[in-house]
Amino acid sequence: MAKEIFHAIGRRKSAVARVYLCEGNGKVVINGRDLKGYMKRDSLTMIVKQPMQVTNTESKYDIRASVKGGGNSGQADALRLGISRAILLHDESQRKVLKAGGFLTRDPREKERKKYGQPGARKKFQFSKR
Repeated sequence: MAKEIFHAIGRRKSAVARVYLCEGNGKVVINGRDLKGYMKRDSLTMIVKQPMQVTNTESKYDIRASVKGGGNSGQADALRLGISRAILLHDESQRKVLKAGGFLTRDPREKERKKYGQPGARKKFQFSKR
C-alpha cells in the first residue's frame, strides 16, 4: 500500500511554500536539495524544524517542499507554516501544541508599496523652506 501524502501551503511576505508530508524517517528536501544545503544559516534551519520539534515528530515524517519567491527568511517562515498545516492534516491532536507555539498563524506583514512623489513607501524628499 502506498504512503498517504499530505499537502499544505505556507506563505510569508512574497514567499510561497508547497509542502508534501508523508510518514518516513525525518528527511527534509527543499527544491531538490536537503535542508542544510538549501538553508545556509543555522537559525533558518531551526525555524523550519520548529513545528516538528514541538510535536516530537522529527524522525516520524519525510518532508518534500518547493518554495518560490521572497528571500531566505520569508521562505523559512513559509516552510514553517506549511509544515505545521501538513502535520495538522495528518494528526489533528497536535493543534493545541502548534497553536500555542504560534505556528498556525499566517504573518500578514507585507512590503508597503512606494508612493509617487516620495523616494520610498514612507520616506519623503528633504523639505526646504527657503
